[in-house]
Amino acid sequence: MLAVIPARGGSKGLPGKNLKLLAGKPLIAHTIETALITPELSRIIVSTEDEVIARVAEQFGAEVPFMRPTNLASDNSLAIDTYKYTVDKLINDEGIDIDEYLVLLPTSPLRDASDISNAVKIFRNKNANSVISVTKGDKPVSWFKSLDTEGRLLENDITLKNRQDEDDYYCPNGSIYIFKKELIDEGKYYSDKTYSYVMPKSRSVDIDFEIDLQFAEFLILNNHAQK
Repeated sequence: MLAVIPARGGSKGLPGKNLKLLAGKPLIAHTIETALITPELSRIIVSTEDEVIARVAEQFGAEVPFMRPTNLASDNSLAIDTYKYTVDKLINDEGIDIDEYLVLLPTSPLRDASDISNAVKIFRNKNANSVISVTKGDKPVSWFKSLDTEGRLLENDITLKNRQDEDDYYCPNGSIYIFKKELIDEGKYYSDKTYSYVMPKSRSVDIDFEIDLQFAEFLILNNHAQK
């Protein structure tokens, strides 16, 4: 299966984050190295508009067969458009068929090869349209409130329960996405054949800010990111 790693150069929360060092290696390198040892993956393609990211990606063993157009690398561009562009260009340039593919965000560096393999198995066994990795929420949904412009807590319409009586909720953790191409071509991530792959919190860190990078470093250096 083809793996696409989208990695643009810009980031507001943590500028240059895809090249920030994590445990001595650029952030993107962790995802590339994990992908390369995952037996289900046949090719690792990095999609970027940034020349430095492209060079680093190739140094760590990924392919960068073409650069991403800058209009697909702005703060307002949609990730789904990048996936479509990358896969369609591979099909057109190389004359190959791609009916399914996997997306690995470089901002989720703590997944391991078994996570990817297990997600692929679910995709195959369920004949899924998509598989999306998730992690269990820390707090019940009913605890969350909105704020008004003056900072007052607003009530919601959810009935409060004791915590042990609350349903479990799961949130996509940004680590693994597997798609049938036709689903993405329709502009969708989800269908009635979308399944989850549940990951532990220790491997679900998503790097948006400096504190996330520091936390990931702590987990790696203290071996908490392992099973």
